Amino acid sequence: MAARGRKHMAHRRHLFSLRLGHALREVLAESRYGRSGLVRDLVAGVTVGIIAIPLAMALAIAIGVAPQYGLYSAFIAGFLIPFTGGSRYSVSGPTAAFIVILVPVVQQYGLAGLLIASILAGAMQMLMALMRLGRYIQYIPESVTLGFTAGIAVVIAVLQVKDFMGLEIAAMPHSFAGKVAVLAQALPTFALPSLCVGLATLAVMLAWPRLKTPLPPHLPAVLVGTLLAVALNSRGLDVATISSTFHYSLNGTESAGIPPLLPDFQWPWLRTQPGEVALTFSWPLVQDMLSAAFAIAMLGAIESLLCAVVLDGMTGTKHSANSELMGQGIGNVVAPFFGGITATAAIARSAANVKAGAQSPLAAMVHALVVLVALVSLSGLLSYLPMASMAALLVVVAWNMSEAPKALRLLRNAPLSDVLVFAVCFALTVAVDMVIAITAGVVLASLLFMKNIAEMTRVKEVSDNRKLVDVEIPAGWQVFKINGPLFFAAAELVFSELSLRCREQRGVVLYLDSVPILDAGGLSAMNRFLAECAERNTDVYLADFQFQPLKTLAKAGFNPEARGCQVFPTLSAALAQLVESTRETAQVSRKTHKADEERSRGASHEDLPGCTAV
Repeated sequence: MAARGRKHMAHRRHLFSLRLGHALREVLAESRYGRSGLVRDLVAGVTVGIIAIPLAMALAIAIGVAPQYGLYSAFIAGFLIPFTGGSRYSVSGPTAAFIVILVPVVQQYGLAGLLIASILAGAMQMLMALMRLGRYIQYIPESVTLGFTAGIAVVIAVLQVKDFMGLEIAAMPHSFAGKVAVLAQALPTFALPSLCVGLATLAVMLAWPRLKTPLPPHLPAVLVGTLLAVALNSRGLDVATISSTFHYSLNGTESAGIPPLLPDFQWPWLRTQPGEVALTFSWPLVQDMLSAAFAIAMLGAIESLLCAVVLDGMTGTKHSANSELMGQGIGNVVAPFFGGITATAAIARSAANVKAGAQSPLAAMVHALVVLVALVSLSGLLSYLPMASMAALLVVVAWNMSEAPKALRLLRNAPLSDVLVFAVCFALTVAVDMVIAITAGVVLASLLFMKNIAEMTRVKEVSDNRKLVDVEIPAGWQVFKINGPLFFAAAELVFSELSLRCREQRGVVLYLDSVPILDAGGLSAMNRFLAECAERNTDVYLADFQFQPLKTLAKAGFNPEARGCQVFPTLSAALAQLVESTRETAQVSRKTHKADEERSRGASHEDLPGCTAV
């Protein structure tokens, strides 16, 4: 038994474990990892690093910051998270999911506010790891995750319209409806060259997978878009690129594109972009950031742990959820001091990592080094990337993120409650706020779940069921079987029904072997039922409690005598006691009746004239 228990706990250890660098330690401790594994990690790391370079830049642009900040995040957080985390194959960096949260932060507080929010979110993730909350990711329903990811995908796609079509828009409003209205008004200003570059990039992205080549579609798509943009610009047809859109200052000299330098250490609240003002670090500023930081922390935790679960299914391994949360937190706390924006595990890049042959977290660490090399040595070439191509990349990312086929399958086949939760999460994510959407979705899903579970709890009379009741039930008695949990949402209805059905009865036996849970609400409802029965002089036998209800009764100090009931270990024992009590009651009743008859006859003789008592 003890060995079985240890084996069971070993199977679940990944749900509770927490240690720094769990995944890397686990791999290095394996004797089978050697030179061949290292070579495969190097190849996978280079492959994913090349994929990550344009994506990191595009995601930074979508958030509203210069592209180099996406690269900083990809190589700083992208190195620290696999080094300290708990998933073997996860590749971390900027992801599309954060766009919806981070765009309003950048619009209101600038780059400095974004970096502060990232640090706070990282600290929250570390706290979640220390509290061992990683395993609770399994309690978020699929309808919630599909709803908010589909909503995020819609918002991301809408945000790309400006660069994809080259629209002339000075600033985008905060609300989704305002964004759509501004885009609609600006449609006549579209630039045909930018639209052609965007369509060409998108066409290659969609057609390339049909060639069944190992080269990911991002690279040829961006290459085609860049070559087309260079050709159009050389003919005087203006296409916005990284170099024409972004500038940096170095030693007092203004230059186009991205700086070919490693980021320096700087207090996050002092790091600004052109036109922004540095912030003053203060408690009111932290308070203003807490809501956004909480949203970032929760979304980062959900996305990173869902990514780890997907990778476990692809590879047959087990990640350490709390260790992964700790790694994510460390990466998001450290990276902002060097200009890195919010990062989390990216499912697409992580899946590409596995398909490229990765064997350990070293592959993700190599990917970060590839991004670093590209920043330092290829910044000049990266400046030629057209904005329309960056937008096209994110349109495809948004489509993949939406998981449209899975969402449509849920809408067609899932119960109405799941469809309702999906619709609420989707609508609130698009129209209001993702934090509100996730909160409302989880609360609504929980309420609907409790409603469904409560409806499963039933009361059935089994007095005539000879498989359960093998004795003759006395007149005025009934036997009821309760099926389902007696928690607060179900117990009140169950005991109210029993109270009505037992109103004219001498006694009732409650068979409770199918009641797995009794909570405080259920106990309170049961006590009220027992009190009503005591007032009506109705006897109550409680039979066959399971362990958890017994534990609840013991903790509450339940006293059967004080409640006017009797508790039996089995239904058979309760029925035997009922038969015995009925027999004793009948005997007492006969003796009492006989004594009454004798007293009655004696009294009758005394009343006769001329008779004397002997």
